Amino acid sequence: MELDKIGEYVKEVQDGGTLAVITEDRVAPLYLDRCLRSLRAAGFRTAEMVLPAGEATKNGGQYLDLLEFCAEVPLTRTDGIVALGGGMVGDLAGFTAATFLRGIRVIQVPTTLLAAVDSSVGGKTAIDLPAGKNLAGAFHQPALVVQDPSLLDSLPEDIFRDGMAEVIKYGIIADLDLFSELGDPAWVRAHIGTVIDRCVSIKKSFVEADEFDRGLRHMLNFGHTIGHAVEQLSRFTISHGSAVAIGMARMAEISAAQSWCSEEDRDRIRALLRVWGFDLAVPYPKEAVFRALCADKKRENGGLSLVTLDRIGACRIRPLPLEEVEALL
Repeated sequence: MELDKIGEYVKEVQDGGTLAVITEDRVAPLYLDRCLRSLRAAGFRTAEMVLPAGEATKNGGQYLDLLEFCAEVPLTRTDGIVALGGGMVGDLAGFTAATFLRGIRVIQVPTTLLAAVDSSVGGKTAIDLPAGKNLAGAFHQPALVVQDPSLLDSLPEDIFRDGMAEVIKYGIIADLDLFSELGDPAWVRAHIGTVIDRCVSIKKSFVEADEFDRGLRHMLNFGHTIGHAVEQLSRFTISHGSAVAIGMARMAEISAAQSWCSEEDRDRIRALLRVWGFDLAVPYPKEAVFRALCADKKRENGGLSLVTLDRIGACRIRPLPLEEVEALL
């Protein structure tokens, strides 16, 4: 798919009307004009809003501002929102689309590797609260995801690496062959379209089996429970991918210590994360991490479900009491 043809693609899911393009200030200079030009050439009326970049933007105040913007355009129930950007834009614009007029169409256009393989697919939308990440949200499936791998060419190395944490996760939970290929960064760069397709296919299989995240879809959270805690404790100065890398390394270590997986698989995971330049040290005491875990949105019945490692390519969901989770840390 190509960004310059987005208007043609959208015509297949929306018959005319208005599209509000939501993006952020690092993406807008690169891609906003191309997106608007294609949409207008296809006959759509457009409006746009450019947000400050960064996870801190994904808050309640900005969400309310977006709702007001949609009302002022104005958007109707037959119109839609285009989320042009990375995970923050996709989550925030998606949540706005899910709730404005009780739900309007959203088209996701990921511009980061992380968004391409993960947050643009599956229908999870959310904003952060002071108490934790993604605590207010809704399931709202995109009408269309425009995957254009060429948009990743402009990514700084650290942002590309951030997305690789999610790519590695897919290999760990479901695809040993993919995991084995990720040790060669040159191969990944040369085959990035194939890598994205394989990751999206894995996520699609979990989402189709458990759209509303009540069971099997939890598998996609390997490394995320600890990762989200680290991210929150850092006040989002540690990126999502870096935090998930820390979480995956810790879960591999916990799994090996409990004899749930082999030490060899633990070491392979840590080695691959280091190939991609991730710092795997947990920068906070375990007591602080545990307190943050207690605010996790998946906590229920006095416990928490951890995704642990059986072997590379297969994980397991373990519902555990909080005291046992604390002991594992």
